[in-house]
Amino acid sequence: MDQFLKQTQILKDLTGVFTIWDVALAITLSFILALIIGKIYQYTHRGISYSQSFVYTLVIMATVVSLIMLIIGSNIARAFALVGALSIIRFRNAVKESRDVAFVFLAMAIGMACGTRFYLMAVFATFLISAFVLIMYKLNLFEKNVRERILIVQISDNFDYENKFEALFRKYFTDYSLISLETVVKGELLELVYSISLKIKFKSVDFLKEIRSINKDNKISLIEGQQQVDL
Repeated sequence: MDQFLKQTQILKDLTGVFTIWDVALAITLSFILALIIGKIYQYTHRGISYSQSFVYTLVIMATVVSLIMLIIGSNIARAFALVGALSIIRFRNAVKESRDVAFVFLAMAIGMACGTRFYLMAVFATFLISAFVLIMYKLNLFEKNVRERILIVQISDNFDYENKFEALFRKYFTDYSLISLETVVKGELLELVYSISLKIKFKSVDFLKEIRSINKDNKISLIEGQQQVDL
């Protein structure tokens, strides 16, 4: 045991700043706190774009940043050397959600705090910011009831859609506009694409029944929630 402690003391003498226990503590703490951040991200994520590898990246990033901060210490020359070395790295993955950027910065900040041995600050900030994220998630803050939809209707090529759809659209929509018109099935049918805004008491089942009776049971698609889903 004494021999092992002497070896760790040699490691300290080589660095002149910290021992192997300092390195282990900083990296381990950043790993544990990053796991908490990853769990918060997983729990509060909405939509279909969740990526397990992204959460892994958050955890790894926090530990690597803590190691980088240990290496830099207060040495300005090392800081500039690392900036130059890291500047050659190029990241080409697109960020699917803007909130992902916030979690990336959070993981980096926690790693920096651990690497500079502000351990209490790292723990406190992790739990406090996680609490803020959970509060916003639970209260569903800043949610907006989006009434805009996309309506796709197929009709025969000689169908007078402007007059026959007008009364029905005014009944169910506050606003509508034709954004696309194209032929399908070798020109036998027309496909109309509308941007629509629904009235508050809109019922999709009733609307689909009425429009099917007008367009002779041709295909109808009502795309709901296209603004809320990230593909």
